[in-house]
Amino acid sequence: MNITIVGTGYVGLVTGTTLAELGNNVFCVDIDAEKVETMKKGIVPIYEPGLEEMFLRNIQAQRLFFTTDLKKALDQSEVIYLALPTPPGEDGSADLSYVLNVANNIGDMMTAYKVIVNKSTVPVGTADIVRETIAAKTDIPFDVVSNPEFLREGFAVEDSMNPARVVVGSESERAKEIMAKIYQPFTNTGIPIIFMDEKSSELTKYAANSFLAVKITFMNEIANYCEKVGADVDKVRLGMGSDDRIGHRFLFPGIGYGGSCFPKDVKALIKSGKKENFDFQILEATENVNQAQKVILVSEIEKYFGGNLQGKKIALWGLAFKANTDDIREASSLDNIKILLEKGASINAYDAIAEENVRKILGDKISYAPDMYSALENADCLLIATEWSEFKNPNFSLMAEKMNHKAIFDGRNMFALEQVEDSGFYYKSIGRKTVE
Repeated sequence: MNITIVGTGYVGLVTGTTLAELGNNVFCVDIDAEKVETMKKGIVPIYEPGLEEMFLRNIQAQRLFFTTDLKKALDQSEVIYLALPTPPGEDGSADLSYVLNVANNIGDMMTAYKVIVNKSTVPVGTADIVRETIAAKTDIPFDVVSNPEFLREGFAVEDSMNPARVVVGSESERAKEIMAKIYQPFTNTGIPIIFMDEKSSELTKYAANSFLAVKITFMNEIANYCEKVGADVDKVRLGMGSDDRIGHRFLFPGIGYGGSCFPKDVKALIKSGKKENFDFQILEATENVNQAQKVILVSEIEKYFGGNLQGKKIALWGLAFKANTDDIREASSLDNIKILLEKGASINAYDAIAEENVRKILGDKISYAPDMYSALENADCLLIATEWSEFKNPNFSLMAEKMNHKAIFDGRNMFALEQVEDSGFYYKSIGRKTVE
């Protein structure tokens, strides 16, 4: 099947490459001519483990193409995926301008039946708006389908090739047959397609992400309470997770969630609710708690240094919002950097993957180290903000040699307490006893 993907951001590029891997001819459209030329040369513009290999394989197989010409791609495809940004506006609502602009163009350009697939995360009712937008421009028949993505950054290739389920929102039998054909390689291996109406499909994505954000935040609150009463959050987490009604995933405490999905989707669902005079009280609390959680260790660092951070040199391990991605959107590291700089501290950061993206935002406001141990030179303490695997088993003796003070503030609970108890380090983590 010939398929067009409009938008080559994170979702569009992974989706397009996956559909090509499934044997389709995929035309990826983007307005950024320089980016398109880069991708034609086989250069992946995002960091995602496993993507480059699949990307190159499908370019070489001549199943994956890149263009700035929407009309040409549209004419060659029956199915058009919209994988466009829906960033939060100032009030938290999703900005649909990119989606509707392309919908207008499709209405002007289409000459035969098309299935328009909303892959972007969009508010309930967006399929209706897209349908109205296109219908205002053409009398040619078409269908609009909601097909939300459930990709985890860092595991997107795995998730795209082996999804837990495929959700398709459509009440058109013709469109459902086409979508079933696209995803037949999945259904052949037992992966279900769940068909529903468009509004239910749109809400499914928001509900899933918001629930996971609530689960993370609940665990962070439990972790903070553990510290008050002397309980160990690691043991509580294991006890909770062994209940199959709860499960072990998303129960790891830390300094809050970030990224491109959870913060944006929670805000958008809250805003959508307010438009219907409905208050998502749990989500509003989740958002407030998460924002405080992201910088909860700043006060601990300040306390360690007697309330004064002026002139303190702080080493920072990790800049990405989580491991295995270069994404720094809503990253806890940035919140911590902002406050620490305001309090007079200096930052020497290390993140081999996300550094370039932080440089674009912060420039020389902080220093950047070439490796994790170089970041520790003459540091007064270490703050860990991202759970990169290379941080899991450090050389504590070497760390002690390089640092002015043997103090670690671990926002991701990277180390077992036993690892640091004999090292001589002051070790403050989340929801566990402090090693002194």
